[in-house]
Amino acid sequence: MHVLQSKKELQVILAEWKSKKKSIGLVPTMGALHSGHLSLVRKSLEDNDFTVVSIFINPTQFNNKEDLKKYPSDLSKDSALLTSVSDQILIFAPSKLEIYNGNISSKSFNFNGLEKVMEGEFRKGHFNGVATIVELLFEAVGPNRAYFGEKDFQQLQIIQKLVQQSNLDLEIIPCPIERESNGLARSSRNERLSKPTREAAGFIYQMLKAAKAKFGTENAKDIRDWVSIQFNENQLFELEYFEITDIDTLIPVNQVQVNKEYRAFIAVYAEGIRLIDNIALN
Repeated sequence: MHVLQSKKELQVILAEWKSKKKSIGLVPTMGALHSGHLSLVRKSLEDNDFTVVSIFINPTQFNNKEDLKKYPSDLSKDSALLTSVSDQILIFAPSKLEIYNGNISSKSFNFNGLEKVMEGEFRKGHFNGVATIVELLFEAVGPNRAYFGEKDFQQLQIIQKLVQQSNLDLEIIPCPIERESNGLARSSRNERLSKPTREAAGFIYQMLKAAKAKFGTENAKDIRDWVSIQFNENQLFELEYFEITDIDTLIPVNQVQVNKEYRAFIAVYAEGIRLIDNIALN
């Protein structure tokens, strides 16, 4: 198990692998690893000869400085967790100056509106920061495949668009959402919740499943209104948004069309901590 902070050191090892025609998978993370991350890592290990796991808390994708400050970080714990999975993993944990070449700022991207709805609406500049760091990681690693969880489905769509627009020669592999026993989508932020609230937060997934059950027999506006009422009656959680969208455009819909796929998305605050989730509807 190697833990590298230098791009040059990283690329020396990668050059040797590539010279031997070895395939490389990349799992980008911000650390505070959990079983959801490990499912991506295991998928990459299945698909590739070697796997690079990047651990980097990217400042340019945080529109809330307090959230950035409180984001959990423990490289030693993360390294031990990855070591328990495989010795075919290389950890890339650069400093901000190293990965950004001294210029810690976001590029500006146009993803045909994908970046403006939902997370983009409520987290200004977020996807510019995400696309910037992912592009930098792709440049540093040059992977054959990169792995992203469907919990951040909007991010996944944007990264797919980034690869398409930049004509990058790599495959993006979507991976299913990992959930806790109560249905709560696994997230590093879950660690900041109190035990009672974490247990109660299964309510978020219950609402998504209920919305799915209503989908097809009720229109999207009525389902949105119903979800809003349920959260208004639950004092533990504050609903930021609930949307039903076409999965390709991510534009919220009222009328459902035949032969199109739809997904429900939700963002909720619990104890001041922001949680997101989504579910396929058809």
